[in-house]
Amino acid sequence: MSSPNIYEQGLEKNKANYTPLTPLTFIERAAYIYPDRLAVVHGARRYTWSESFARARRLASALVQRGIGKGDTVAAMLNNTPEMFECHFGVPVTGAVLNTLNTRLDAEAIAFMLNHGEAKILITDREYSPIVKKALAELGRAIAVVDVDDPEYSGPGERLGETEYEAFLAGGDPGHPWGGPADEWDAISLNYTSGTTGNPKGVVYHHRGAYLNAMSNIVSWGMPPHAVYLWTLPMFHCNGWCFAWTMAANAGVNVCLRRVDPKLIFDAIREHRVTHYCGAPIVHSLLANAPAQWREGIEHKVYGLIAAAPPPAAVIEGMARIGFDITHVYGLTESYGPAAVCAKHSEWSALPLEEQVALNGRQGVRYHAQEAITVLDPVNMQPVPWDNETMGEIMFRGNLVMKGYLKNPKATEESFAGGYYHTGDLAVMQPDGYVKIKDRSKDVIISGGENISSIEVEDVLYKHPAVMAAAVVAAPDEKWGEVPCAFLELRDGASATEQEIVDFCRERMARYKVPKRVVFGALPKTSTGKIQKFVLREQAKSAAAFE
Repeated sequence: MSSPNIYEQGLEKNKANYTPLTPLTFIERAAYIYPDRLAVVHGARRYTWSESFARARRLASALVQRGIGKGDTVAAMLNNTPEMFECHFGVPVTGAVLNTLNTRLDAEAIAFMLNHGEAKILITDREYSPIVKKALAELGRAIAVVDVDDPEYSGPGERLGETEYEAFLAGGDPGHPWGGPADEWDAISLNYTSGTTGNPKGVVYHHRGAYLNAMSNIVSWGMPPHAVYLWTLPMFHCNGWCFAWTMAANAGVNVCLRRVDPKLIFDAIREHRVTHYCGAPIVHSLLANAPAQWREGIEHKVYGLIAAAPPPAAVIEGMARIGFDITHVYGLTESYGPAAVCAKHSEWSALPLEEQVALNGRQGVRYHAQEAITVLDPVNMQPVPWDNETMGEIMFRGNLVMKGYLKNPKATEESFAGGYYHTGDLAVMQPDGYVKIKDRSKDVIISGGENISSIEVEDVLYKHPAVMAAAVVAAPDEKWGEVPCAFLELRDGASATEQEIVDFCRERMARYKVPKRVVFGALPKTSTGKIQKFVLREQAKSAAAFE
């Protein structure tokens, strides 16, 4: 029997050399080193890092006084406001789990999430009182409600709880003890998937993953210290891709924004000299197509992350033309938001713009803190060749993968089959080892035995000068089984006919890929800007809509 090696003797973990990872340390550090540096901007309100830290501690203290502790759930129905930022620190430091709710969901969905997550307290913005009031009536149990009455909101709505957020904080201790979990595997947040088929699944994050993704956002994007970050991305979506914790680590400035509006975004970029922001392709499309005068006076460099769906080439090209530096990232709710990045190479900048766009529009390679992103055959779990042709399923492995689905061991086990997280996205591996999405598995159109990538068709449609947004789904066809059906949202003041669109596509792709139907109108979107293809599949009477 061999004796222990020399590195296993007298070198144990102890309090001096090991601390569980948690992003809660970031705000404490920022307040310690930069107490007077600006941390949060919202309308007329300004908070320094020491003030934001004190408010987070007050929140934690007030929650503890209400009996909140380890394993409890605190839900938040909030916009991108200081209160939502503070919840990302004040809630988990108590040992509780933060459940950020999608503000565009209906009362039935909100009630389901509150009950499934067993929320004990709900912090909610007055704007959402009609929906929340209905949800609370459906709960069938009592729940404490704290109202946020944001001075920047002047619309309708009522207070539903016994106390308002500022009064709730006033009862808390600004010197409340601060520390992390005993185990970095402890849950830090709960995020529900969109639930397009059946009830949504509750994705659980741990402190370790939140810490590592917050740091990866900085390193993988190349953010300098003290960035000025505009909250165009909802903080409820994958905890804002972990950027609440990222900005505390960065000791930068959080510029809050209650709603996405291109003019408000440009005004904020100009006024606060915003350097960084994130968003879905539709957000970038709105900026690229906004009137040029809205951008006047913005002379500094602005960096954006684009994700949530494979970005159309036309959007990346449009952002390049207005001088914004865009980086494509890829991930899912189950991977803490972005867990892969299309890492750029300096030599790409010497290529023609069209080639740059093609290279920069890929899903790319793993984030620094992720172990792997790869494309495997989902049947035998073998890697596909790097030939840019053989399709497989994108799979993740590493610290930036969820703990699992709350109260759903079957779905958790299925998603982790073979030791990888299965995304459901179909892709190829390109010769340089970068991943390129071809489609969601359910969005591939099989026409006459040929596979048609809806994304490929959409990329062509986005190149038409009249098209603002495009989505292609399968429509049933007696002869071919399925054919492509295009739904198009046109730019303001633009016009196009179905025949014009068909002719445009015929010039740029194989005949069998050309949409056989074209429908014009506003496209249904999620709160994060994703086009809701399941709605369009139903409209197209696609067989996929009834799976």
